[in-house]
Amino acid sequence: MSAHKVTVEWKSASEDFSYESYNRDHVLVFEGGVRVPASAVPAYGGNPAHVNPEEAFVAALSSCHMLTFLAMAAKKRFVVDCYIDHAVGFLEKNQDKKLAITRAILRPQVMFGGPTLPTREQIHALHERAHSECFIANSVTTEVTVEAE
Repeated sequence: MSAHKVTVEWKSASEDFSYESYNRDHVLVFEGGVRVPASAVPAYGGNPAHVNPEEAFVAALSSCHMLTFLAMAAKKRFVVDCYIDHAVGFLEKNQDKKLAITRAILRPQVMFGGPTLPTREQIHALHERAHSECFIANSVTTEVTVEAE
């Protein structure tokens, strides 16, 4: 249906190329021109001031859920004023004993306005459907839990 392109740019910043010395910093360049400084997690020699792949993965899950939720709320004519998610992903050993983001917890807090406020049941149903329809959640084997408030 569509293709999504990202360019990853890296260049050596040291004379010696060894595991201990090579730089982990790189840039993610998106189709619209946005450039995001990225690196490895600090535990693997990365720059803590840059986005790492694990964070980007959790951010993609959270962002996709939010965008799907907002679309579904709008179609139901609920007005969303604010949406905040404090998501967390867990890097653990998977069934094959390999490191993976095995699970993620999304903790969205949604504030509604407008003339018609949804019930708790309607909000819960919107989150369930958003999770079910999220392109990213449907693309991974990571267990994703939504703990909406």
